[in-house]
Amino acid sequence: MEENLQPQETSDNDRIIQVNIEEQMKTAYIDYSMSVIVGRALPDVRDGFKPVHRRVLFGMNELGNNSNKPYKKSARVVGDVMGKYHPHGDASIYDTLVRMAQQFSMRHVLVDSQGNFGTQDGDPPAAMRYTEVRLHRFAEAMLEDIEKDTVDFQPNFDDSLEEPTVLPTRIPQLLVNGSSGIAVGMATNMMPHNLGEAIDGCIAYIDNKEITAEELIQYVKAPDFPTGGTIYGMEGVRQALMTGRGRVVVRGKYHIETKQSGREQIVITEVPYQVGLDALTDKIGQLVNDKTIEGIAHVNNESNKREGTRIVVDLKRDGVANVIVNQLFKFTELQTSFGINNVAISKGRPRILNVRDLISEFVEFRMEVVIRRTKFELRKAEEKAHILEGYLKALDHLDEVIALIRGSRTPEEAKESLMTKSREEKWYLGQELFADLTSELYTQEEGLSDLQAKAILELRLQRLTGMERDKILEEFNELIKNIKRLKELLASEDLRYDLIKKELAEVKEKFGNPRRSEIQYLADEMRIEDLIEQEDVVITISHLGYIKRTSATEYRQQRRGGRGAIGSKTRQEDYVEHLFVASTHDTMLFFTEKGRCYWLKVYEIPEGEKQSKGRAIQNLIQIPSDDKVRAIIDVKKIDDKDFVNSHYIVLCTKKGIIKKTLLEDFSRPRANGVNAINIVEGDELLEARMTNGEDEIMLAIKSGRAIRFEESKVRPTGRGAIGVGGIEVDDETDEVIGMICVDKDDKEKTVLVVSEKGFGKRTAVDEYRITNRGGKGVKTISVTEKTGKLVGILDVTEKEDLIITCKSGITLRTAVNSIKAAGRATQGVKLIRLDEGDEIAAISKINEQEVIEEDGSISEEKVENADQPATDVENNNESTNDNNDTTQEPGEQENQ
Repeated sequence: MEENLQPQETSDNDRIIQVNIEEQMKTAYIDYSMSVIVGRALPDVRDGFKPVHRRVLFGMNELGNNSNKPYKKSARVVGDVMGKYHPHGDASIYDTLVRMAQQFSMRHVLVDSQGNFGTQDGDPPAAMRYTEVRLHRFAEAMLEDIEKDTVDFQPNFDDSLEEPTVLPTRIPQLLVNGSSGIAVGMATNMMPHNLGEAIDGCIAYIDNKEITAEELIQYVKAPDFPTGGTIYGMEGVRQALMTGRGRVVVRGKYHIETKQSGREQIVITEVPYQVGLDALTDKIGQLVNDKTIEGIAHVNNESNKREGTRIVVDLKRDGVANVIVNQLFKFTELQTSFGINNVAISKGRPRILNVRDLISEFVEFRMEVVIRRTKFELRKAEEKAHILEGYLKALDHLDEVIALIRGSRTPEEAKESLMTKSREEKWYLGQELFADLTSELYTQEEGLSDLQAKAILELRLQRLTGMERDKILEEFNELIKNIKRLKELLASEDLRYDLIKKELAEVKEKFGNPRRSEIQYLADEMRIEDLIEQEDVVITISHLGYIKRTSATEYRQQRRGGRGAIGSKTRQEDYVEHLFVASTHDTMLFFTEKGRCYWLKVYEIPEGEKQSKGRAIQNLIQIPSDDKVRAIIDVKKIDDKDFVNSHYIVLCTKKGIIKKTLLEDFSRPRANGVNAINIVEGDELLEARMTNGEDEIMLAIKSGRAIRFEESKVRPTGRGAIGVGGIEVDDETDEVIGMICVDKDDKEKTVLVVSEKGFGKRTAVDEYRITNRGGKGVKTISVTEKTGKLVGILDVTEKEDLIITCKSGITLRTAVNSIKAAGRATQGVKLIRLDEGDEIAAISKINEQEVIEEDGSISEEKVENADQPATDVENNNESTNDNNDTTQEPGEQENQ
């Protein structure tokens, strides 16, 4: 073998070098395979295109075949691209052009088409001489700024022209439209995704470069196919997003209809991606003929362009629809799986990429484009400013310029004379033009440069007028501002990222649309939050610490003054103390009278009927037996860092102590709870509210006084602090009964106060003057033996309902707008008629919503009185008590 490898001379002029054939083939095959991988079959991670797609779009752009121009014949586009950039045959170019125009192939089409471009049934497109195309606006966003030196160009196949190596896309095209291709020794199969989700992922990455692939899945949830369908199971999708390889199962969408004859039919309205409608229909028919599936009488493809996909499967009389659907999923392409293999060219090499890699590569490329575009615009602006500077100098020395030009024999001589004269006499513009400019921003030439002198000689005579000089000066000033902006952009990475985010948001606004493919989780991969329907529920907590959640619709609305309905079956000595509304996905913060804070998800609170007792709080959160919940706050975004760092928890005690702490201090749940406030002996926590730091705080006490002061008067302190004085409480028997926090710009809010014997009223917030914290406050209700002590204060609007809960368990829901406004000094009107010895225990508010019984009837525990005036209800009810009349005191507003 060694002898064969020695070079042999056959003549003086020829030399044959023998090589090892194995090595030669290996080298040649590697070169060939890399050529296929990089130059044909795999997309570039930056713009998401293979060379043929890039060349077609660039060729159309060079041809002027834009979205605002008339269509051009496809044959003309194909010929132009083939002759200039892609010498691989017209069929491959036209196939590419067709696919980019098919709405059932591309999540966002890149080519706007006219003519027959094929159908989802598998029908082929018309010949290229019959069809017409132009660029879609979506594709133009990928070509934008290509003329501004944003990307590198390379010679085309015959070195006669230049073509871009990549397009300066503003869109994460590879994520949005996906790609597929078979190279040598590797392949790619990337799924399309929703544009809005992809852009949200890019913005999340820009905001936090340390974000993980798992965290990005919150934004880029799953593929989004142009033909819709249902993604069945997320485990394979998560695997693909996190590793670059996975599997997605897609099912078609269907519904079951019943014909007039009583027979059922399965109507398929969406099929999985890349599944032909006729092929699916034929397959179902074949399975019926083979008796693989029984129970189907007839199948027909009724799809059309107007109504979209519609495949109708008629069932036999004994056919069970759900069984047949499952058989269709098993034996036909109504359920299809796609292997995800995210392989793309990154920095010249093929790489498997997860969702974070795809986004980071795109954002990195976008940053490069923005830098190159800014440098180009800066260069052009400085060149233009340089020319305008020459014009202004020439206009300042107009007579000398004209004399020099007239005295010159040739243009070249005139140019040299201008340059020499200006430098000798040191022509400069007035310093007022450059007063705010540093030498780094702009430095004017001494005299005239070669470029300026040449431009002056080409100046039109009309620009020598005074008005034209003002225009030139205005244009020069605008250019200087632009140069300053561009230099600031180049000097600040943060400004460039902000610009990228702004441009991405514009793309989302312009082209974004809702997700088409639904996501269906499997039982073993479902999160608890996904299983729980997000709805408003009423949370009730009794005096003895029993808690439950009930659907808000169970509380039927009644008129003011009504008898109410039994809201909770409690022990004789127990009553409902807290009642409020929250969403099932919210986090509840529980504050106890000893100043501790505990956490609980709303969906973790046991669901109970309206009349049920509920479950002891101690069984849900670890509250000591000698402590009890006094205040509850509903937090919707406890995981949002911006939210928890911009909101506060304001706490108040029965003795009038108030304290403010950043919500972030309460954003990390602990099983044993944390200290929220240090309570002094003899005092206890009464209320907690969440604020934005700029609210106004109002405290009310039993004896009927209230105080209003700005939240800024209370400085934020840590969880372990004691707090400061909020309102003065003189009498040992007196105490704070409630606190509200009011947005000072919210003019719709009024202050609602309720006394223990059922009297209440609304008063404008402005009637309570703003004072310093720690004062005595002003009168908020006229407290008499008839009204009883003040028991509650709320900030309400007329669009809300009031829920009143009595110690006996009776609950009344009434519209706030049925309670007329009254002055501070009045005692108000009767809101609810109480049985002897009963008192109001708690008041709460709820968004107004109409509640109707399904059968139109009322349960035995309710007394229908919604259609009667309040006074009639009192007269007609058997339990009417003479002491509960509604005779008004002097000064009380008429409201019955």
